[in-house]
Amino acid sequence: MNQRLDVIVIGGGAAGMIAAIFAARNGKSVTLIEQNEKLGKKLFITGKGRCNFTNACDTEDLFQNVVTNPKFLYSAFYTFSNQMVMDFFEEIGLPYKVERGNRVFPTSDHSSDVIKVLEKELKKEHVEILLNTKVKSLIIEEGICKGVLLNNKRQLLSTSVIVATGGVSYPRTGACKDGYIFAEYAGHSIIKPQPSLVPFELSDGCCKDIMGISLKNVSATIYAEGKKVYSEFGEMLFTHFGVSGPIIIKASAYIHKYLEKELKLTIDLKPALDDKQLDERLLKDFQIFQNKQLKNSLDKLMPRALIPVVIEKSGLDGEKKVNELTKEERRHLGNIIKNLSFTIIGLRGWDEAIITKGGVKVKEIDPGTMESKITKGLYFAGEVLDLDALTGGYNLQIAWSTGYLAGINC
Repeated sequence: MNQRLDVIVIGGGAAGMIAAIFAARNGKSVTLIEQNEKLGKKLFITGKGRCNFTNACDTEDLFQNVVTNPKFLYSAFYTFSNQMVMDFFEEIGLPYKVERGNRVFPTSDHSSDVIKVLEKELKKEHVEILLNTKVKSLIIEEGICKGVLLNNKRQLLSTSVIVATGGVSYPRTGACKDGYIFAEYAGHSIIKPQPSLVPFELSDGCCKDIMGISLKNVSATIYAEGKKVYSEFGEMLFTHFGVSGPIIIKASAYIHKYLEKELKLTIDLKPALDDKQLDERLLKDFQIFQNKQLKNSLDKLMPRALIPVVIEKSGLDGEKKVNELTKEERRHLGNIIKNLSFTIIGLRGWDEAIITKGGVKVKEIDPGTMESKITKGLYFAGEVLDLDALTGGYNLQIAWSTGYLAGINC
């Protein structure tokens, strides 16, 4: 005879662990199922192994950093806020620190410490953990989820099931589409998953020549068939395939709906100067280097390796001495420096995506409990849902908040 559990949680990542802990704290018997050999594999690599586990901004500001379906998270963020997340981790033995941009990290700078305190709490709350265990399907009868069927054909029956299987980014951590398959089996719609917070690929052949160049205090603007769709100031990096870095990664969260259109990336290398000020700056530099060739006269304005690209895109002769340039040529050069343009041909793939855009349609989920509106006893939490945010700890905040709501309501 099968023993009936109160709660089964599928997925041992951030959302799954927090859901299991709070379900157990509510007096429920909980089994946490993880297909990997250990818990928190994706959590381990977040924040470059340091784990930026939330952001210490005002709670209202959390919504400003959620790209997809921020209104859905109102109950989640206010029921288990970022301050409550920090208090929770401090309570279970994880000291933390706040860095630039209100990013919150464990004091040790080790993501493994975040996982350790969660594992310790799971054991303290007597959560049964099944590692190296894969769920084959949900057990649904008459519109009610009654448990799961494992790959070894063993049935686990329960009053509630929480699906916290994550998205499909970083497949090497075991990420897969199981959560979407379970959701569709239960009658849910899936918004097509796409890689997000990911670098761009450019068509320009110059990328390999300028790979490794890091630009600070520049402005990047993206145009879709001539219409501006994104602009940001900050840091970026050229790679062998295109561009990466903070302002580029952020841009990727916004441009998915434009990927079928002609996309241009324009970089303003000197956003602090207007056209007139830049022209005056060029004139000043050219007076200093008046007997030098153009290709040897721009070192003070940009990294040396970038100079041939700028000159090529300007159409000017790099061998020409700067004292021979006309006013129109100088102003044209200034225009290129403020509008260095490249063609975007796509985004990088799942291996480089920080998060997944898309997932279980949130209109089919109760935002106050995370329970399915279609199948009773079935809950969803974390990245498996169609929710995504910018970098800075916001995506993990989504995982903690939605996991908490599922855990206390299941």
